[in-house]
Amino acid sequence: MNVLLWHVHGSWTTSFVHGRHRYLVPVTPDRGPYGLGRARTYAWPEKAVEVTPEELGRAEVDLVVLQRPEELELAERWLGRRPGRDVPAVYVEHNTPKGDVPNTRHPMADRDDLLLTHVTHFNELFWDNGGTRTAVVEHGIVPPRVEWTGELDRLAVVTNEPVRRWRVTGTDLMPRFAAVAPLDVFGMGVDGLPDRLGLPAERLATHDDLPQDRMHAEVARRRAYLHLCRWTSLGLSLIEAMTIGMPVVALATTEAVDAVPPDAGVLSTRVDTLVEAARWLAEDRDAAYRLGARAREVTKERFGLDRFLADWDRIMEEETCASR
Repeated sequence: MNVLLWHVHGSWTTSFVHGRHRYLVPVTPDRGPYGLGRARTYAWPEKAVEVTPEELGRAEVDLVVLQRPEELELAERWLGRRPGRDVPAVYVEHNTPKGDVPNTRHPMADRDDLLLTHVTHFNELFWDNGGTRTAVVEHGIVPPRVEWTGELDRLAVVTNEPVRRWRVTGTDLMPRFAAVAPLDVFGMGVDGLPDRLGLPAERLATHDDLPQDRMHAEVARRRAYLHLCRWTSLGLSLIEAMTIGMPVVALATTEAVDAVPPDAGVLSTRVDTLVEAARWLAEDRDAAYRLGARAREVTKERFGLDRFLADWDRIMEEETCASR
């Protein structure tokens, strides 16, 4: 198939474009949020091709994958066809609802022209989807090329914009963990975090927007993975860390409760419990290895790329066949 989708979430899109189709990724001169084009810090196959809005008007498109409400209007204008009416459409919801949870109404609620696909069962449960047909396709990842070594008794955190998002990403909790083990924070918009938290460089170091392969290599050297998000969809960086073989210390919130089994890490809503778990793993490399080995075993089975792509092939085939 020829599948139109925007480059919105780098890690998720990286997995998606490893399928067997041709992926049309809009690009605009400014490479803004609606024309970002191909990724630069992720490895994408050649079948993910950049297309301009002008080229889309002449392109053969079998399916539109929408990820933001405004893409409905963009797709109609650029294609000259209405998603869900003139060309099959699937809407992918990556995020937990915001606002009056659990009464937050999804922007695609009560539509009969598309399938609303969530990336976690938690998201499907908490969004008010109305009468729109829904499905869940859990994450799948391209396996990182490295394995855990844990030679550094430090904790790895992967997060984006932790200063702006603050309580959502659990940034306010970081000093409590930095007191028992130094933190390395990877992601976009992490520079300036030590100053904002008032922590010295030896207790918290930042690594801003590294290429994915390099980030994986660095994360794998840390003893454990720290996941402090209070309200989030299931982060692919968490799954990647588990696939590398890292034990997890995480808040027992949203989908993480179901994704991380008890013998692969420590989950709790009691921060003191998690701080003690971080201290334990920083001091006991053998224990970290045992939990990480279980994490690797679970994620390779549940969040494998083959399963993810097979689930999406089934959905895309069903949606395109139903429109004929």
